[in-house]
Amino acid sequence: MSHQLFDPQTGRPTLSRSTTLHSTSRRRVLQAGGLAGLAAIGAPWFHLRNAYAADKTLKILQWSHFVPTYDTWFDGFAKAWGEANGVEVVVDHINIGDLVTTTTSEMSANSGHDIIELGPEAAQFTPNVLDMADVNEQAAQQFGEIFGVIRRVSYNPIVKSWYAFCHGWTIDCGDYRRSLWQKAGMENGPDTYQQLLDIGEKIHKEQGVQVGIGMSQELDSNMVARSILWSWGASVQDENDNVILGQGNNRKLAIESVKYMSDLYHRAMTPAVFAWNAASNNQDLIAGKASYIVNSISAYRSAQQSKPDIAKDVYFTGPLAGPHGDRWANVHVLYNYIIPKFAKAREDLAKRFILHLAENYDQAMYQSKLYNSPSYFGTPIPKGDRGYKAVDGAGTLKNLNDAWFAHDPFRLDGEADGKLASLTTATKWTTNLGHPGYSNPAVGEVFNTFILPNMMAKAAREDLTAEQAVDQAVRQIELIYGQWRSRGLIGGKVST
Repeated sequence: MSHQLFDPQTGRPTLSRSTTLHSTSRRRVLQAGGLAGLAAIGAPWFHLRNAYAADKTLKILQWSHFVPTYDTWFDGFAKAWGEANGVEVVVDHINIGDLVTTTTSEMSANSGHDIIELGPEAAQFTPNVLDMADVNEQAAQQFGEIFGVIRRVSYNPIVKSWYAFCHGWTIDCGDYRRSLWQKAGMENGPDTYQQLLDIGEKIHKEQGVQVGIGMSQELDSNMVARSILWSWGASVQDENDNVILGQGNNRKLAIESVKYMSDLYHRAMTPAVFAWNAASNNQDLIAGKASYIVNSISAYRSAQQSKPDIAKDVYFTGPLAGPHGDRWANVHVLYNYIIPKFAKAREDLAKRFILHLAENYDQAMYQSKLYNSPSYFGTPIPKGDRGYKAVDGAGTLKNLNDAWFAHDPFRLDGEADGKLASLTTATKWTTNLGHPGYSNPAVGEVFNTFILPNMMAKAAREDLTAEQAVDQAVRQIELIYGQWRSRGLIGGKVST
């Protein structure tokens, strides 16, 4: 199989927002082996019908990656696959916040891209997408070990449909400025939410730097609101799609988590957190205005380019412990590929490309500067030059992942080694939207309408009491669940 490689530092010149990647070389198609690769691994259930009878087009829509080198690599990777298969590949990148509205518009128009990359929102498009059981089954057979969350974010057990293929995910971790915490007497950063409150307040008062946890209508605020709720032992739903946020002890724990966020705001933060966008906590960390944020490693990677002194001072934690010892983080982002029903004619092309990406996920990990974690840790590393320095003994993505996190290949000169090592355990404390159950269309809508960060913000601003904020959120959530339940796409009991 043909692979295109790129300089890991510079890549190729950045391509346009809508990039056409095209080749019609039949000779290269034959050299690439055609369907031989899939035949060799026993995949009779889908094949490329009339693959070489005429030129074909595959249109891909995905969000603009937070690590720009990934998009440069991906566009070239798609081009190489197209050249090897006589396919014209069109790649469009848009802001992650625009994906749901754009996908909705394409579904309404019954026309658009053949592959669309979404996050947890993919579940809500279940009625409008092709079932991907075959490609998920093939990946499980071919690549082995899979991150357990993946099934819960791409399969709907109620309608028994694989609505997506999740090729990767991103760790949601704590990023903290070691010098600030060291001066406050806690060099290794916080380990519990109580420490974040107490020492974060001390740093805010003595060093003038706030804790950076948002309560706004944006991605990171959405993520951390769930992590805090779960770390208090509460959740929106149970494993059977019943809304339990307002019930019994779960309501009590939810109220306690909301009161905590109110305390954290009043003691260690500023009103700016109510108006943050998805880049704000990154920007504050890099500008020296935040002592601790909850995000991926993208802020750190940005600092390495623009503020190397700050980058050298950024360290990482897993999720903090709640009052009862619970530690949970939400998957920061998902890479959920869906194939709309209107793309049925190109279903085989789409699935072949998706498997090709999964086969080469070592390059996706590297070109994202370790922002992308693999769904299939058992994937073997392909032979030959992979565009990065070989790692001894790294026969699978799991081994490669652990080696790179132990010794970051992108660390700066003079920067401490092993800063990412604590993140090798992320699969143990990372869960999905809908925890402890599956992601589903209802919980996806709750996410998209920012009900949980709004709940936190209303109590912190004292617009409502914590109890009132939780009860209001429950009413909104129950309405959403009722609507999706009436469509037969989620389980649970009808509310009375």
